[in-house]
Amino acid sequence: VFYVMSYVEGETLAERVRTRGPVSASDGVRMLREVAWALGYAHGMGVVHRDVKPDNILIEASSGRALVADFGIAAVAGSEDGDGVKGTPEFMSPEQALGKDIDARSDLYGLGATAFYAFAGRPPFEGRSATEVLARQVTEHAAPLASLGLSVPRKLASLVDQCLAKEPNDRPANADVLAEQLGGAIEQRRALPVALRAFVKRNGRMDGGGTLIYSTALLVTSTMLSASINMSAGFAAFAAGVVLAPVAFAVLSARRLLRLGFAHADLGPAFRTELENAREERAVERGGPRILERVLGGVARVALSFTAVSIPVIVIGNALNTWGIARGAFAATMLSLGVGVLTGTTYLALVQSRRDIDTEFWSRLWMGKFGRFAFSLARRLRGSRPVAQAMTHRATELSLSLAAEQLFERLPKATRQELGDLPTLLERLQRSAQMLRTRHEELSSAIEAMARRSETEDVTGLREERDAVHDRLTAAVSALETIRLNLLRLHAGSAVVEGLTTHIGLAEEVSDEIERMVAARAEIDASLRFPRVVEPTPV
Repeated sequence: VFYVMSYVEGETLAERVRTRGPVSASDGVRMLREVAWALGYAHGMGVVHRDVKPDNILIEASSGRALVADFGIAAVAGSEDGDGVKGTPEFMSPEQALGKDIDARSDLYGLGATAFYAFAGRPPFEGRSATEVLARQVTEHAAPLASLGLSVPRKLASLVDQCLAKEPNDRPANADVLAEQLGGAIEQRRALPVALRAFVKRNGRMDGGGTLIYSTALLVTSTMLSASINMSAGFAAFAAGVVLAPVAFAVLSARRLLRLGFAHADLGPAFRTELENAREERAVERGGPRILERVLGGVARVALSFTAVSIPVIVIGNALNTWGIARGAFAATMLSLGVGVLTGTTYLALVQSRRDIDTEFWSRLWMGKFGRFAFSLARRLRGSRPVAQAMTHRATELSLSLAAEQLFERLPKATRQELGDLPTLLERLQRSAQMLRTRHEELSSAIEAMARRSETEDVTGLREERDAVHDRLTAAVSALETIRLNLLRLHAGSAVVEGLTTHIGLAEEVSDEIERMVAARAEIDASLRFPRVVEPTPV
C-alpha cells in the first residue's frame, strides 16, 4: 500500500519562517485562507486532518499557493483516538491532547496555532518536554496576538485568537466561514496615495519648526507693541497672528492637494487609515492614565483657564485707563500661559505614547467646519483645474461624487445656474452612502459575532436590517452614477438640462429617504441608551 502524490517544488511554511522570519500580514492571510479552503474541503468529506502545522503546509515556489499535505493520521470526524494521542504537541487542540472526541474545529485550533507561528515566529506554547507543552495547551490561554507588538491588522489578530479558543464552540463555525472572515480582514486595507499620506503625517499639520519660530516671533512682537504703543495694539497683533496664520496655512495646504486631484472628502479615509495603523502599533501599551499625567493635565487646565479669564480683565483695565491693573493682569496672563503651555505639552507627550492624539486632533480639525472652509476658499483661489487621477483608495460613492462635481464645475456658468446647487446634493448623497456603508459593516460584524454564539433569532433580525441598508446604499450609489452619466451627456451635447433636473429630483428623494432612515435609527439608539424608569410591579 502506498500513496501517489504530485511533486510540489518549494518549501514548507516552517522552513520559510525559519529562513526568512515571520511572514507579512498580506502573505500570511492569503496562505491561511488557502489552507482554510483545503481544510473545508476535507471536512466536507468527513475527514479531520489532526496534524495541521507549519511543516505540513507546502508553499509552491512558482505560484506562492499554499497546499495542505500529510493526511497520514487523519481520522473520521467524531472518532475517538483509541491508540493514544497523535499529533504535534505545539499545534494540538486541547480536546485532542486529552484524547476526547474530535471534529473539524480541532483542525481550526491547529490552524490558529500555525497562524500564530507564521506571524510571531514561534508557537503559542513551548516547553521542555511534550508533556509540558500538552499541559499548557489544556490549561493556559495563548497570549493575544495583538499584545506581541506585531504588524498584524486588528481583525486578523482577533481571528487568530478566536481559533485558539479552548472551547470548540468559541472557535469559528467551520473552515469555510473562517476563510471568508480571513478575506474580509485584509481586503479593506488599501494603500493610500503618497500625497495623502504626506498630508496626514506632515503637510496638513502646523507642528514643525516653522510653527515654533513663528509663535516665538509673534509673542515677542506683540509684547514689544504692548510696551511701545499700548496694550490694545499688542493684543490686536497677537489675535490677528493667531487667527490669520492657521487660516493661510490651511488654505495653501488645501490648494496644493486640490492641484494634485484630491478633494476634502479624500481626507476622511486617509485619517482613518492612519489612526488604525497607530492603534495597531500602540496595541502593546496597556493600562490607564498615570498619576503624573493626571497632575500635569489638571495644572494645564487650571493655568489655561486662568489665562482665558484674565484677558477680559486686561481689556477692561486698558479701556478704563487703569494701567496698574492692566499691566499686572498682563504679567499674570503671560505667566499662567507659560505654565499652561509647558505642563500641557508635557501631558500631551505622555498621552501620545498610548494614543495618537496628534492625528486625532488634526483629523477633527480638517474633517470639521474649519477644513471644509479651507478647501472651499482654496477651490476659489486655485489657479488651474485639478489633475484627474485614478483613486483606488476611494469608496464607490466618493469616486462618483468627486467625478460628478468636477464635471459640474467644467460646465458653462449659465448651465450651472440652471442646475441649482447640485454640488450640495452630491455631497449629501455621498455622506448618506458613507453612513450606510459604515452601518452595513457594523451589522455584518455583529451578525458574525452573534452567529458564533448561535443566537439565530437576533441574527435573522440583523440580516433583515442589513439587507435594507444595502438596498438604500445601492440606491444612493445608483443616483450618483445616474447624475454623473447625465453630466457626461451634457458635455457631449446628447442631453438637455431638463432631463438632468428630473434625475436630480429623484436623487433628492433618495437622499431625503436615507436621512430619515438614519435619523430614525439614531432616535432608536438614543432611546435605548436613555435611562428609563421601571414602574414597580404591584404585589
